[in-house]
This record gives sequence, C-alpha cells and structure tokens, in this order.
Amino acid sequence: MAENYYDILGVGKGASDDEIKKAYRRAAHQHHPDKSGGDEAKFKKVNEAYQVLSDKSKRAQYDQFGQTFNGGQGGPAGGGQGFGGFDFSGFDFGGASSAGGNFEGVDFEDIFSNIFGGGGSSRSTRSRQSGRGQDIQVDLEITFAEMVEGVRKKVRLYKNAACEHCKGTGGEPGASVKTCPTCKGSGQVQKITRSFLGSFSQVSVCPECEGRGQIYENKCLVCRGDGRVKKEEDIEIAVPAGIESGQTISLRGAGEAGAHGATAGDLYILVRVATHRKFTRHSLDILSQEEISFSLAALGGEIEIETIEGNLILKIPAGTQSGETFRIKGKGVPDLHGRGRGNHLVKIIVRVPRRLSRDQKRLLEELKNSGE
Repeated sequence: MAENYYDILGVGKGASDDEIKKAYRRAAHQHHPDKSGGDEAKFKKVNEAYQVLSDKSKRAQYDQFGQTFNGGQGGPAGGGQGFGGFDFSGFDFGGASSAGGNFEGVDFEDIFSNIFGGGGSSRSTRSRQSGRGQDIQVDLEITFAEMVEGVRKKVRLYKNAACEHCKGTGGEPGASVKTCPTCKGSGQVQKITRSFLGSFSQVSVCPECEGRGQIYENKCLVCRGDGRVKKEEDIEIAVPAGIESGQTISLRGAGEAGAHGATAGDLYILVRVATHRKFTRHSLDILSQEEISFSLAALGGEIEIETIEGNLILKIPAGTQSGETFRIKGKGVPDLHGRGRGNHLVKIIVRVPRRLSRDQKRLLEELKNSGE
C-alpha cells in the first residue's frame, strides 16, 4: 500500500501551505542523498509528496481520491472508488463470466498497471518535463560573535553542476539540432492499451528527447547528453548580522543543475548559532552576569566587564542589590533589517562570603544593629 503523502511530510491533512513547505524543507534536508546518512529513496518520496500537496488542485484531487490518486494526472489511478456506473456486459473478460460474477483468472493488478502506468510514473513524467534541478539544504554553524557582526562563509557541495564542455545543453559543441524522430517534435508519445474496460490512450513523455521535442545529432562526450556532471563546488554564503539560530538563507539557482540546461534548484542554508560561554541572546539584547563582592555592592566602585566588542568599565553605585540589571546602550545585536541595535544587559550577582573574620563579623553586627 502506498504511503500517505501527509505522513511522508509529517503533517496533518489540514496543514497550511506554509506548514507543508516547512515540513518539506525539513524532510528534504534530513534525507538528501548528498548528506551523510541521507536516503535517496526517501528523498524522492518527500519530493513526490510535496509536488502534490503544494499544488492546490492536485492536493484537492488527492484529498478526494486518497491513495488511488495518480499524481495529479487526471483523477484516480485504480479501483479505490468502485466501478458503479460501468456496464461490464459488453466486455470480453478472457473467458470469465461477468454475469455470474466469476472473475477467476483475471489479473486485475496487471490490468490496472497497464492502463494507468503504475503509481510512480506520473512523478517521473513530471520530473522529466520540468527538468528543474533538485534543491539542496545544508547546515551552517557560526559563532555568537559572527552572528552579531555578520560573516561570509564557504560551503563545499558535491552536486550535479552544468557541464562546462557543452554549457549544460547536452549536445556536443557544434552539433546540429534535429526534430526527435520518435515523437515528431511533440515531446510526447501515445500508447493504446486494451483491457476488459475497453481501449485506453495513455500519453507519456517521449523517452528519446525527454519531452523537449528536439535532440542533438551528437550527444556531449563528457556528460553523455545529460547536460550535467557531478563535481565539488565551493559556494560563498553571506550571513547577515543579527540572524537568529534556526533561520534559513536561500540562494536561488545554487542547488543542483537542471537537466539539459533547465533551471537549477535552490540552495537553502539552515544557520545554527553556537552557544557562547558567557553571552545569551534575547531578541536584540545580549545578556550576561557579573559577580561582585559584598563590600563593592555596599560601597560602590568600578568593575571591568566583557562585551561582544571588548572589555569596558562599568560603574557600580553604592547600595547595589543582587539581581539588579545595568544597561549598556547600543552594545547588543544589530537588527537583521538594519533598524538599529539592541543593548547589553548586565545582571549583577552579589557574592556573599562564606567565612568571616572576627572583625568582619563585628562590623556586620554593627551594620545589623544600625537598622540596615
């Protein structure tokens, strides 16, 4: 039994378009074959599910016909909805008696497979028709300081890239183009299938020209006509200052190259910000803590503190209480869209001594008796 498209993406039937897109990106990233631990079969299923659920009309048909849906190719692909309304009396069942309800010897699985081309054919047909390259998703870890300042990083990808020899066309340089002899330039071929339901016409993408209608006299000797070759490629990523951990940067056309010069896929970079030993982030503010002595809190003074831009001096007023927070304006995280910058908030923790000398105890007793 075919897997449910909603289950493949891990969403409910009532999921919004945005939820479906996010689920697709997450699942595609998890199973991408170029990633360690990736699974090409699952990756293909994820893409197949997204092709249907991201299209409103195909999704509506899928919701109606369920597992008998044939990838948006015009309705149900099997007998899941029954055959009410069909008059079977005029069909030849190869010796089986329709009147008596005896269909022994009739291989319905083969019949429906021949008529409708199987559940996976529509997906491969659409893939060849579009030729668009696959999207790629990668993780990129940056430091806390790089998040605040912005940074340029290089990632190395092993992917399908446009063949340099033929410039992605798939034809040997200088080779002439001719009309495909198989489909006569239409890009499609028709197949007539006969069954007990009658004759059915099935139209599919031409296997010779893959739907283009034209072919080169001589295929490229390097890519063998595909227009793509596997290669390593370094791509520079500009990470903007202020990006949050978990946000995604997209680079249009930086994914897998499309077949025969078709549009390339996109590259999605999921940014992760490494944990800092001292600082945490809250919106656009940077938070940190500083311990001071009991005497400094009581009498006041100055301490040197660490900020993301270096050390500076913070004045501690006399009578500062443990838990008080001081704001250093403009030393926080820049707004991602250039609208100002947050602050650095320093929380003061007063360190109470565990052991006191006699003189210290006496002074504290006097302080206590004075009403403080």
